[in-house]
Amino acid sequence: MRRLGGLILLAGLAAWTPAARAAESKPAEHGESSGAEKKSDLTGWKWANFVVLAGGLGYLIGKNAGPFFAARSQQIRKDMVEAGDQKKEADARVAAVERRLAGLESEIASLRAESQREAQAETSRMAQQTTLEMAKIQTQAEQEIASAAKAARTDLKRYSAQLAVGLAAGKIRERMTPAAQDALVEGFVRDLDGPSAEPRTL
Repeated sequence: MRRLGGLILLAGLAAWTPAARAAESKPAEHGESSGAEKKSDLTGWKWANFVVLAGGLGYLIGKNAGPFFAARSQQIRKDMVEAGDQKKEADARVAAVERRLAGLESEIASLRAESQREAQAETSRMAQQTTLEMAKIQTQAEQEIASAAKAARTDLKRYSAQLAVGLAAGKIRERMTPAAQDALVEGFVRDLDGPSAEPRTL
């Protein structure tokens, strides 16, 4: 690119030099030139200026375009590398999120199974506790029934004894006549005096 700019600059200088020499070599005494010659001179100068301008632009472009495009290409490559790294990082994050989601699903399933096991264990424990409480209540009720039955039997025996004593007392009263009472008193006195006296029958 630099060589091309240099060649264009040299060509412009080569074209400009003969035109300038031709303009200087014209004698002043000839008077005014014809319109065709003026036009030809102007066209030559225009081309010379164009060649010089193009050569200068070519030189500047050749001097600056290479580093600019190299830096631009390097920046593009750097951006592409960074974009690739960012894509890898994003893919890694997505994979990590997916692993977490998969682990979360398994953890949820594990927690659900554990809660079911705990619920079953709690149900079994409550059933056992209920069974023990019912057995305890039944034992206590049986003891209370046995105690009540024993108390009732004791009361019944006491009542029966009182009733028997009452009946016996009633019979004794019925059979206890004044003659019987006298006989009992006499018998008691004889027992006090000695066994020689003959007992009297009622």
